[in-house]
Amino acid sequence: MKSKILLFALFLTSFVGFSQTNEISGKVIDATSNLPLPGVNVVIKNSTIGVVTDLDGNFKISKLSNDAVLIFSYVGYKTYQYKVTKNEKVVIKLTDEGKTLEEVVVVGYSTKKKKDVTGAVAVISAKTIEDLRPIKAEQALQGTVSGVVVSSSSGSPGAGFDIRIRGISTNGANGPLVLIDGYAGSMDLLNPSDIESLTVLKDAQAAVYGAIGANGVVLVTTKQGKKNSKTKVSFNSSTGFQETTKKMNLLNATEYALLLNESYSNAGLSNPFPVVSGLGDGTNWQNEVFQKAAIISNDISVSGGSDKVTYALSGSNIKQDGIIGLDKSGFNRSTLRLALGVDLSNKFTLRSNFIYTDFNRNSLSENGLGSVLFNAINTPSTLSVYDVNGNYTLVPAAQGFGNEVINPLAQIDNTYNDYNLKKLSGSIKLDYQVFKDLKLTSRIGFNSARSTAKSFSKQVDYGSLKVFNVTRSSVGQSAFNSGDYTFDLFAEYEKKIAQNHKVKLTVGSTAYEYTEKTLGGTGYDVPYNSWEFADISLAQGTGGLGVKDVYSYGGIYRRSSYFGTLDYDYKGKYLLSGIVRRDVSSRFGPENRVAYFTSILGGWVLSEEEFLKESKLIDFLKLRASYGTLGNDAIGDFRYRSLLNGEATYVFNNALSNGTANGVIANTKIQWEADKKFDVGLDLKILNNKIDITADYFDDTRAELLIQNVPVSGITGYNAPGSGAPTVNAGTVSNRGFELAVNYKTDLSNDLKLGLGFNATTLKNKVLEVNNGTGYVEGGSFGVGQSLRPTRMEVGQPIGVFYGYQTDGIFQNQAEVDAHPSQVALGAISVPGDIRYKDVNGDGIINASDRTYIGKPIADFTLGFNLNLTYKNFDIVAYTYASIGNDLIRNYERTEAKLNKLNYVLDRWTGEGTSNSVPRVTAGASTNSVFSDYFVEDASFVRIQNIQLGYSIKGKLMDKAGITKLRLYTSVNNVYTFTKYRGFDPAANSGDPISGGIDYGFYPTPRTFLIGLNANF
Repeated sequence: MKSKILLFALFLTSFVGFSQTNEISGKVIDATSNLPLPGVNVVIKNSTIGVVTDLDGNFKISKLSNDAVLIFSYVGYKTYQYKVTKNEKVVIKLTDEGKTLEEVVVVGYSTKKKKDVTGAVAVISAKTIEDLRPIKAEQALQGTVSGVVVSSSSGSPGAGFDIRIRGISTNGANGPLVLIDGYAGSMDLLNPSDIESLTVLKDAQAAVYGAIGANGVVLVTTKQGKKNSKTKVSFNSSTGFQETTKKMNLLNATEYALLLNESYSNAGLSNPFPVVSGLGDGTNWQNEVFQKAAIISNDISVSGGSDKVTYALSGSNIKQDGIIGLDKSGFNRSTLRLALGVDLSNKFTLRSNFIYTDFNRNSLSENGLGSVLFNAINTPSTLSVYDVNGNYTLVPAAQGFGNEVINPLAQIDNTYNDYNLKKLSGSIKLDYQVFKDLKLTSRIGFNSARSTAKSFSKQVDYGSLKVFNVTRSSVGQSAFNSGDYTFDLFAEYEKKIAQNHKVKLTVGSTAYEYTEKTLGGTGYDVPYNSWEFADISLAQGTGGLGVKDVYSYGGIYRRSSYFGTLDYDYKGKYLLSGIVRRDVSSRFGPENRVAYFTSILGGWVLSEEEFLKESKLIDFLKLRASYGTLGNDAIGDFRYRSLLNGEATYVFNNALSNGTANGVIANTKIQWEADKKFDVGLDLKILNNKIDITADYFDDTRAELLIQNVPVSGITGYNAPGSGAPTVNAGTVSNRGFELAVNYKTDLSNDLKLGLGFNATTLKNKVLEVNNGTGYVEGGSFGVGQSLRPTRMEVGQPIGVFYGYQTDGIFQNQAEVDAHPSQVALGAISVPGDIRYKDVNGDGIINASDRTYIGKPIADFTLGFNLNLTYKNFDIVAYTYASIGNDLIRNYERTEAKLNKLNYVLDRWTGEGTSNSVPRVTAGASTNSVFSDYFVEDASFVRIQNIQLGYSIKGKLMDKAGITKLRLYTSVNNVYTFTKYRGFDPAANSGDPISGGIDYGFYPTPRTFLIGLNANF
């Protein structure tokens, strides 16, 4: 009887339990992108029962008790637990916090988990690129990576960017090596929306690229399709307008006339404006030149994949007019990209990526004497844009107006040019998994480009004696073809030994070849003096030799290499890497063509030690150090060999005949620039991975710099036409500094998420050697007619240091003039109101020997700060960067008396005690225009680079329409710059390592207002 009762009780219990079971179904998505996650493990806690989400992220589990807990786990995502209370359909969002240590980072010919990286490596994700919405991919590195400075040679549309990683190390090319999916390429033409990540190698980790890695490496990984994912369509569109961020404070017509009268009176001359009343403000030439300009961008991509095939197809177009001249300084870029991946078998995998670019750009004269902005600044405000006949007003040719200053509106109207580049690039990669631990990879990458350029010089008269007058119309045309290929063949062997030891060996070779050909010519007397007929074939005239001027040249460069890397990992906490590479470059002679580059890197993951494993504060802590040698061969071809490209005159039959001779003198001894890089750093994560800290100290020394035009004996003939002094290994430059990057992410509530980022870099640049007989190399120019160069690469100073006279206030009276050493050697007799210069060498005379160091273009500190805030469907991002401690040379002012001036001259000296900083105005001779620290300004700045506000539309309607993301946003780029610099842009830099700190009238980077949308289907 008891047994029957017990059996009945068990039956009743099981029945009640069955009646209380639940069924749960739903979808698992990425918390950031809202995209479905296939392959997520969904397991009942404390059991082995579970399911895996399908291709759409869907799952379903039945027969769950009320107290059941489901565990959702996915590689790279934070594990999530959900308690079941009833039958329901849910949406589970998995976050990627803690994912960063497991993510794979490209570090050369191989990859590593981020936690195993032993070098100074920074990664910019697609999310950051999406936040910034850069026009060009290089801008994504601006202020986001410590140790990296990005500057533009111009703010005009389509202008290039200069990237400097840990300072300027050479007087030659300083740009990093850029590799796109493994092959040598250029970021300049990429569509930023196609980029999955940017990886920057800053230290000896780049030694795997040996001969070409000394300036650092930027590895670009483009977006690919993902396996087992449904077709995803993404569309991005934006439109907006641009405007200048600044206009200089110039004299209006009344102020100009009054000061011009004063300057003539100070010179003992009669007033040019006897009547000043009625002039008013006159013409604001900057208002006439600057305009609001349109910008439109669209791109679309389609991606997806099965279990064996992945695909990604994208197309984009961006059209940007210039804030000066609109389409006359605008550009238009279209790209088309196709990426395919196929698992040919269990052993073979094929990956391919092809990019086609069509790039068009027009340009105006900029950043120099006689440029459009130079003329807008200097043209007197008393002149009108048009004369009484409706023609452009001519700037007078009289003394004091400058022969190069012309009406800037006429200059824009008479500028005609066109540049087009068509480029196809890509790579094909084949992986062969020989067996579990060994993989062979062969890869070929290529670039094939053809560009054409045409410029038309219209017959035009800007007034008597103006240097820009054209008496004969002409058209110049050129075609440039270039191509290169990179072939890599390497093997990766990875083996885990006895549980605690892991070894990875990578060995291989690479071959690179670059060729170029150029053909160009000039034709004269263009029919109808018109751009419409500007073509050499239609030109009716010839050049000075009785033919149309034609030129051509070609070049070839080859490099072959062998490399090997060895990575050792003990228990995941002791890491050691060694790199060796052998390079052969065609740019050096047979004696110095081969070079070897090695590096060693180590890491200690302290957080894996027993004394830190249970820490509640520290989640991850790694110390690392690296030392290695790298090279640079970025010089012209055939410097070690004499070429017959010089000019000479020979005597044949007692008559002179023109011919050719040796060109630039060869130096068979030139060799690689050798860079030694040392780095010590730490990576730290604390407070449940909310705070991520990276800190580094670096010391880079570049020796054997390739210095050009080193003086040699005159008997060598280097002064002959077409010849020149040789290139010699004769310089050394050091860069030292600290880097710090701190990132903070947290969920303040279910609806509110916050992300903050900060990075800072200190830099001390110093020239250690210039062994060319003088100890320095000069660069740049200042003013008109001044022969002394304003910048130098000189021992003991930062590269590009400013070299000129040091001022000591203003002479207040004649007694001060008489008591001071004579300044007549500078070009005039000083009088009260003139600038007083220091007698630096104490010889009692002010002359060229008193010039000294008066500024530097390299910043002491660079900083970056970013904010990312999300509240429900709203998001806001902001990026800021700063440069502190750098100077610029103000060289956009013409010192002729009758040209306009900045209004700081209103604070000029007008009598004893009135000013000790701004000299008198005068139409006579003075020493006030020689290059001195009067023309050097602090160019430190803090710039709010980007602010973006977005709103994501979500709901059942979106789901029914198949829209996984629909975000509307508005953004402002180049929002505001805090600076004391008077010029248009404190970030002005030509990119030249020695003379880059001279502002000739920089075309300012525009402020851009955009509205746009991002949609995924």
